[in-house]
Amino acid sequence: MRTLALMLLVAVFAVVAVAADVTGKWKSEFTTPDGQTRSSVFTFKVEGDKLTGTVGGPRGDTEIQEGKVSGDDISFVVVRKFQDREFKMSYKGKVSGDEIKFAVEAGERSFEMTAKRI
Repeated sequence: MRTLALMLLVAVFAVVAVAADVTGKWKSEFTTPDGQTRSSVFTFKVEGDKLTGTVGGPRGDTEIQEGKVSGDDISFVVVRKFQDREFKMSYKGKVSGDEIKFAVEAGERSFEMTAKRI
């Protein structure tokens, strides 16, 4: 029984140790589906499998919601207000060293971007 508990504990620590370390600042420059060039600065903090932080853009910083980290995969949602409407953007990313490749969905539009650690 004691051996089984020890094996489970080691397995839990191994999973946590494998999670990507994205804590810090990242910057991306990308072209939106309507052809505009933009940049974003991501400030991430990871605690276990929970991702928090902000996404900074031309209209200021927006809090990350529903943030998760699983191995090299990260995902989160950002809800921005423009005039009296809310726009939800869903980010799904794959971490590789100092780079994250994101697939972003914003309503019916989607695009890709790459963020680099700064």
